[in-house]
Amino acid sequence: MSELKSLIAEELAQPVDPRVAAFAASIAAQYGEASRAVLFYGSCLRTTELDGQMLDFYLIVSSYEAAYGKSWLVGANKRLPPNVFPAEHDGLVAKVAVLSEKDFHQLNRITASAVSVWARFAQPSRLVWQADEAAQAHAIKAIEGAAITLFDMSFPMMEIDRKYTIADLWKRGFELTYGAELRAERKDRSDSVVDSDPERYARFGPAVMAAITERNKAQGKDLKIIASRDAIEKRWRQLRRNGKLLTLARLAKASATYAGGIDYLAWKINRHAGTDYVIKPWQRKWPILGALTMLPRLIMGGAIK
Repeated sequence: MSELKSLIAEELAQPVDPRVAAFAASIAAQYGEASRAVLFYGSCLRTTELDGQMLDFYLIVSSYEAAYGKSWLVGANKRLPPNVFPAEHDGLVAKVAVLSEKDFHQLNRITASAVSVWARFAQPSRLVWQADEAAQAHAIKAIEGAAITLFDMSFPMMEIDRKYTIADLWKRGFELTYGAELRAERKDRSDSVVDSDPERYARFGPAVMAAITERNKAQGKDLKIIASRDAIEKRWRQLRRNGKLLTLARLAKASATYAGGIDYLAWKINRHAGTDYVIKPWQRKWPILGALTMLPRLIMGGAIK
């Protein structure tokens, strides 16, 4: 096993609050034999605060057909992954994103049409439930691609006329990913993610670069940069366009899959923008239109460029 995979396996196996593990088991139970893995990530993992917060889980399933049967949700998850659902367990609440093992692998690669999955899994996560050792191995292999993709997309975007550190590279990568999504986050969020656990990113950085070096040697490419700055800048422009369009499309889809989705959006805005936004009755009656009218507040509260 490579150094990077070993670090990922070690991180995924770190213990979590027993309530998180119990919540994950309850999520997996809802989908029976289709469930392959449940991953816990996000701000609640970083802060360890659970009560009164919205936890973040990814449920990895063998296939959408196995998860949903003949439901229309199969097509929705295939065409616009992931499907997102609310969940509650033992006084805690969460949002659960559902991906197949195949999509989870592909969406952590540089060919993904948006940054949302690989940007998140370049950050810490925990494997809080798994069906078997094969599911664990698949999760590790999928997540391996996340940090590699982040570095591949960040190397050419660094200033070549000055020295930079591993931490600078991580921060630049996360800055670019936050700018490619409609998210209500502070402008310094990319720095705070790295600064919250600098030792972790210092450990992972050399392992990521070693993995890239080995890959590029095998492919006969330059050991550091696999594409020109112009090509990567063009790719980032595409990802920013895709991110905004996909956000709108997912909001529309969530009105059918996520009960209370507009409440979550308001909570997210208030949490990150420091506002006290109150949902109007008409926004509840027409949640898609209501969500769209809230987007300017989401953008103004974050780091959208």
